[in-house]
Amino acid sequence: MADPLTIEKTGGQGVRHFSVFLDNKVGALLEVVKLLGEHSIVVLALSIQDSAESSICRFIVSDPDRTEELFEEHDIPHSVSEIVVTELKEGAADLPNVLAALLKAEVNVLFSYPLLIRPRGRAALALHVDDSECASSVLRGDGFPILTQADLSR
Repeated sequence: MADPLTIEKTGGQGVRHFSVFLDNKVGALLEVVKLLGEHSIVVLALSIQDSAESSICRFIVSDPDRTEELFEEHDIPHSVSEIVVTELKEGAADLPNVLAALLKAEVNVLFSYPLLIRPRGRAALALHVDDSECASSVLRGDGFPILTQADLSR
């Protein structure tokens, strides 16, 4: 019989992240974070890529469906992508093992960032890769738990 935890992990809803395009001006990020907070949406992970005129802010949030509605209602330019979130049982010491597993499967990491929360008290890493299904499978096979939206939104 399959472990119920394994069934939950493989059958859960994947994690989506938002790439939000903001003008490069003081307070632009705060406006978005405050909007989310006003609707009881928690920012679980954040990454910012800055340029001279604009920034791309990547968010993982506690309620992606409501976040998408808010961004559309407020004309906030964004895109949504599915990402892989894995738990690092040994923290930073596991990073080389995660990358080696992905290399073994020839999965390319496009970008990555840590989560602001620690599900089950362990470090977690968001990975945007060129093949999410393959990455999830190989990481799971090497003993790295793949987290779902439900794991993060608790």
